[in-house]
Amino acid sequence: MTPSTEDLWFIPLGGSGEIGMNLNLFGHDGRWIMVDCGVTFEETPNGNEVQMPDPQFIVDRVDHLVGIVATHAHMDHIGALPYLADLFRCPIYTTAFTAQVLQPKLREAGCRAPVRVVAPKTSMALGPFNVRWLPITHSTPETNGLLIETSAGTIVHTADWKIDPTPIVGDEFDQPLWQALGDQSIDAVVCDSTNAQRLGHSISEGDLYEGLLDLVSNSPGRVAIGCFASNIARLQTLGRIASESGRYLCLLGRSLLSMTAAAKACGYLSENFDPIPPNDLGYLPPREVMILATGSQGEPGAALPRLAANRHPTLELDRGDRVIYSAKAIPGNEQRIAAMGASFKAAGIEVIHADQSNLPLHASGHPNAEELSHMYTWLKPNIAIPVHGEPAHMQTNAALAKRAGVPRQLVGRNGDLFRIAPMPSVMRSAVHVGRLFDDRGQLKIVP
Repeated sequence: MTPSTEDLWFIPLGGSGEIGMNLNLFGHDGRWIMVDCGVTFEETPNGNEVQMPDPQFIVDRVDHLVGIVATHAHMDHIGALPYLADLFRCPIYTTAFTAQVLQPKLREAGCRAPVRVVAPKTSMALGPFNVRWLPITHSTPETNGLLIETSAGTIVHTADWKIDPTPIVGDEFDQPLWQALGDQSIDAVVCDSTNAQRLGHSISEGDLYEGLLDLVSNSPGRVAIGCFASNIARLQTLGRIASESGRYLCLLGRSLLSMTAAAKACGYLSENFDPIPPNDLGYLPPREVMILATGSQGEPGAALPRLAANRHPTLELDRGDRVIYSAKAIPGNEQRIAAMGASFKAAGIEVIHADQSNLPLHASGHPNAEELSHMYTWLKPNIAIPVHGEPAHMQTNAALAKRAGVPRQLVGRNGDLFRIAPMPSVMRSAVHVGRLFDDRGQLKIVP
């Protein structure tokens, strides 16, 4: 199966028909380019298991793989690279922040894949593909969509995105840039579907400050906040809130430490973000303490679940303290989150969930229906290919594209071959797909 000079193909090996574990392939003129290579986490009888797409299809064609592009620093987009990148024998191209997050993980895994840092708006020839990095707002810095140009046609891959006018960290959404792409005769848009079923417009990171400040300021005791470590904008907001409410900021959890180190190396978190060591917490009055903790999804071993079980080595929360979940519950984690909350409440600790609060305490990084409609109207593609979602999300995304005037919508699953040129079509189950899992350092096929 080799694309000719007239062919332009898209094959997802992960992330289509599911949320997470993204791995996308684009084929043209006998060559391939990979966009993202991520993991997901599944609860199994053996515990919380790291799983990733089976890349065998492209491993069998590795001599024709010209490069890997990592669009942003979330683990569902880069988390499989430390396990798999050596198999691909080609460079990884990404922006500075994602490189700062990825490179330590590659080193820890003994992976020798080279990482090439590119600036936003860079254009680069990778084999027969000309790739342009398109800055777009999301819930982690330096996220980029891609303009992929070939002699057979042109694709826009949005990556994960939203339209955020006040993202706190990084530049606001560049609407003129995305509108201008509509003048370039876009053949297909491969587009994020996660929030397609949500009406209206997503809220901005900038909308969260007042509600979070109010909840932190009026707490009589310590405040512990669970949030996603990769959301550097949220960390910046919370750092400012700690400063303005007269509280010392402390970070609990390895991923928070590594993410903040990467952010500071790239010039982020340079103001109002000066955490104290965890060992200093015991010397401070409760009202002067604000903790950012990993484990908002109840992940075993993370800081927040250990606090809930009263098993954290440096801190015990007490009656009168407050726990705020500044994160949504990812489907599948509800039971663990509920159990964690019940433990806090049994100890007299107040629990406030973003999902259940009237105040805006969390902002998704994905576009609602109105934003998707705007994007399709601006880009004016011939084909919409929804990805990054379960089937219902992708079908809704396709319906939005149709209403926005996109002539053709192609909805499929992992392993389908989407022919963008010369004649649009989908070959179902054209490629074998599956999952691998990490079994104590060995990759095995998920049964």
